[in-house]
Amino acid sequence: MQTRFTKMHGLGNDFVVLDAVRQSIRLTTEIIKRIANRNLGIGCDQVLVIEPPTDKNIDFNYRIFNCDGSEVEQCGNGARCIGRYIADQQLSGKKTVRIQTKNRVMEIHSNSKNMITANMGAPSFIPADIPLLSDQQNDLYTIDINNSSLQIAALSVGNPHAVLQIEDIDHADVTTIGSLIQAHEIFPESVNVGFMQIIDRQNIALRVYERGVGETQACGSGACAAAVAAIQQGLVDNTIEIQLLGGKLTIEWQGEDQPILMTGPAETVFHGKIKL
Repeated sequence: MQTRFTKMHGLGNDFVVLDAVRQSIRLTTEIIKRIANRNLGIGCDQVLVIEPPTDKNIDFNYRIFNCDGSEVEQCGNGARCIGRYIADQQLSGKKTVRIQTKNRVMEIHSNSKNMITANMGAPSFIPADIPLLSDQQNDLYTIDINNSSLQIAALSVGNPHAVLQIEDIDHADVTTIGSLIQAHEIFPESVNVGFMQIIDRQNIALRVYERGVGETQACGSGACAAAVAAIQQGLVDNTIEIQLLGGKLTIEWQGEDQPILMTGPAETVFHGKIKL
């Protein structure tokens, strides 16, 4: 039996979308790894699954699996692609749908044919929510990496993020430093690591080293985390553009307890079938 899939991307952060609303799907870690394999499978950063709702107050369930098979809590670029998929496939007649992730409900709004706004909910800076091992909440935390002390912001936007401000985005050692921060004992469940260069008060350049994936062309939740960290520190305005390797996202955050709004493109690449 063959399973229908759709290959999509948000700024080059690519996904295989599996529709479990209209077909029966059974996934295992090995199947996810095979789907994500760029040489032996379809190839993607994450596998996304859209499912029927488990609550009358939401429209769909949304699950995210990294290419190593691990299930994660959040993916902003993936959420925009799910919103585009729902609209294109006419799974809902609504312009705004509510989707349930592993740990929060998100609202996804279709602005136009390929521009989608995701309400990512409010960020949390509470160490236990991230999670981060610290006795107190701070704007910045000092960690030791390779005999150097680094100042990082840490927060949750549905998944954990560390944000490191740097001077030169082009020459950042993203893989080495990113993997060391991910493995640091202060993050018991690992962390996504953003390398942020402030261009001016309306623009940030960003590269992200993701859990279970490595560096990707774009990371929506990472863009949200970087924007929030910069706004909280007074470095930028409340609405800014984030320049990632794959393109730009617009992020708006009005401050404490307010939701993060992320707007950007979502593209369908092709449809296909695979024997799982």
